[in-house]
Amino acid sequence: MRNLIALTVGLVFGAGLCVSGMTHPDKVLGFLDLAGPWDPSLAFVMAGAIAVGFLAFSLAKRRQRDLTGGPIDMPKRKEVDAPLVVGSLVFGAGWGLAGICPGPAIVDVGFFDSKALLFVAALAVGMVVHKIADMNWSARRTADQDA
Repeated sequence: MRNLIALTVGLVFGAGLCVSGMTHPDKVLGFLDLAGPWDPSLAFVMAGAIAVGFLAFSLAKRRQRDLTGGPIDMPKRKEVDAPLVVGSLVFGAGWGLAGICPGPAIVDVGFFDSKALLFVAALAVGMVVHKIADMNWSARRTADQDA
C-alpha cells in the first residue's frame, strides 16, 4: 500500500511539473534571467509548492503516524551549518547552469530525454561521492574524538 501511495504521489507531482512547464529548462532559465525576458511562472509554482508543503508539515507535526500507519520522522536539527550552505550553493549553481533540478529531470527521463539521462546519472554519481566522503569525514571525527 505504501508503495502504491508513493507511486501515486510521484505521478501527480510529475504531472504537475509537466502541466506547469517546469520540465523545460528554458522555462526555468527564463525565471533566473533577470536581465532578459523574465518569466515569473516559476515563482507561482514555487508559491503553490510552499503553500502545500506548509499545510502538509503543519498537519504532520500534530501526528505520530502517517496515513499508512508508519512513523513520521520529522527533522530534529534546525541550525544552518556549513554543509547546508555549501550544498545549497552547489544545488543552486547546478540549477542555474542546467535549468533543471532533480524532480523535473526524473520526469524528463520518463520522456527519454538524453540530457536528463546524463543529468540524473551525474546526480547519482554525486550522491555516491557525497556518501563516501561523509562516511570518511564521520570516521575521522570519531577518531579525533577518541584520541
